[in-house]
Amino acid sequence: MTTVKIQHVADGIILYNTRTVAADDETVPAILERHACERGDQTALIDAKSGTCLTYGALWDRTIRLARGLGRFDLGVDRPIAILSENSIDHAIVTFAGMVQGVPVAPLSVAYSQFSDPSRIASLFRQLTPGLVFAQDADTFERSLSLASDMQIATVASRGAVADYIVTDLFVDVMENPRRESIDGDTIAKVLFTSGSTGAPKGVIVTQRMICSNQTALSAEWSFLADEPPTIVDWLPWNHVYGGNLVAMCALRNGGTLVIDQGRPLPGQFANTVDNLATYRPTIHFGVPRGFDQLIQELEADENFARAYFSRLRRMFTAGAALPSVIWNRYQRLAESYARDDFVAHVAWGATETSPLVTLSPSDNRRPDNLGVPVQGCEIKMVPNEDRYDLRLRGPMVTPGYWRNQKATDHAFDDEGFYKIGDAGRLIDDDPTQGIVFDGRISENFKLATGTWVQVNALRLATIDALRPVVQDAVVAGHDRNEVGVLLFMNLDGCRRIVGNSDLDLIELTRNANLRAHLAKGLSQVGKDSGSSGRVARGLILTDSPSQEDGEMTDKGYINQRAALRKRADDVTRLFEDATHPSVVLAVG
Repeated sequence: MTTVKIQHVADGIILYNTRTVAADDETVPAILERHACERGDQTALIDAKSGTCLTYGALWDRTIRLARGLGRFDLGVDRPIAILSENSIDHAIVTFAGMVQGVPVAPLSVAYSQFSDPSRIASLFRQLTPGLVFAQDADTFERSLSLASDMQIATVASRGAVADYIVTDLFVDVMENPRRESIDGDTIAKVLFTSGSTGAPKGVIVTQRMICSNQTALSAEWSFLADEPPTIVDWLPWNHVYGGNLVAMCALRNGGTLVIDQGRPLPGQFANTVDNLATYRPTIHFGVPRGFDQLIQELEADENFARAYFSRLRRMFTAGAALPSVIWNRYQRLAESYARDDFVAHVAWGATETSPLVTLSPSDNRRPDNLGVPVQGCEIKMVPNEDRYDLRLRGPMVTPGYWRNQKATDHAFDDEGFYKIGDAGRLIDDDPTQGIVFDGRISENFKLATGTWVQVNALRLATIDALRPVVQDAVVAGHDRNEVGVLLFMNLDGCRRIVGNSDLDLIELTRNANLRAHLAKGLSQVGKDSGSSGRVARGLILTDSPSQEDGEMTDKGYINQRAALRKRADDVTRLFEDATHPSVVLAVG
């Protein structure tokens, strides 16, 4: 059972887990080599799209053979491998081969290569100075590979004509690798770029110890992993710490099977995920709010799918953004009907800088906003800030700093070495064993003209809950205004259901009296018993989707409030200054 204690310090309190932290000198290559020896015939990776399977023995063989082949390139600690690829078996092999050679790998957002403006990918290349760029499909990433070639960077791909090399041509049939023995916990494994929600993307240094200590902590909480290697079906992109570190390595560290899902919680793509979940029946399901929102609709509509999905499921794990209570409650009701007796749903919290896991909610948790308690090895300092706490983190999962950015590194840590994550929270019932309630990003909150603070995250979630199914997400506005307003990203299918017309587009729906009445009534319910900072007075219907290119939305589907407000400054002005505009809806009452 997890034991959490509290220590009072001069500038706040520190929560810590009292589990003894075992010396953990594991590295990812050592884990893979061990499994290759002990369970070489066990399936490690499955590409759900192609049906290709790779055992631990074959994965390690290909990793070592490619690692030797990488010796022809000018690679090293300061000359990493940049990866432009969706999740794939070759993506994994290139990653692990780099690690075997002690060369950092930097998986970059696929979206960066698809933007019309190539300046962002060029900027990342200049920041990284990679010695090699890998792409799964050279033709798909032709522009970025050409850019790399122009910068005198070697390129390699799984297929396609524009790369310098094809991956399989680099395999060397020599199994020895003398450099592997020099890899330890301090070796840089990856450089992962932040989403840029608070500025330009920063390269987070991820060490072998960060990745492996996260898995040690998770295994301490989930003791069943020692006897039951997990099956995990996952689409979360590997350029993010959640999918690339926590999820993928949960399967591989525990000798399980990772099913690479090419689906997405997007129109026309989620059917692939449903098929894969029904076929492979995971024992652990990691996800983010947008994915669970889509999943629940499918589970509620198809009893056979619900039975298949829950049949082997031991744990559900949500992170990446706060989960609206309506989604959490619907999922819990489904679990009560279909899940095993030992099933547990968890909420967790972390960041790119923490590899990412720092907290996990208790097994008896029933709250979607409970970030949980510190995992093994993690200390959480809570520094008073207004009516909540500024959260700070220390432990083996925390980054040593940012890639070639000492100024950002110095700014990110306090004098005691705690990482200042920028999130706020408060204890549940003042009891450290119950968990921490997420209370938003400190940088997102703002004051009204009255001087009262607006808690953006709480209002965003309350708005989404009140306006389902017609609203997909919301951006909270009102800095220095007299009242709070919201920009509304609409759910087209939900809107059509409310008005009873499947042919209308969003522009036509904006003017629909029934939809506007539904929105006005819903807005009036948000914080109706609160003061001005807790109520939403007006909303503006948006007829487009959040832009990934402009930074409004991350690869995981999380809205970047600051970027959206910056891009949509004219919409914010219209929201507050033109109540007669057809896209503006006022709360009733």
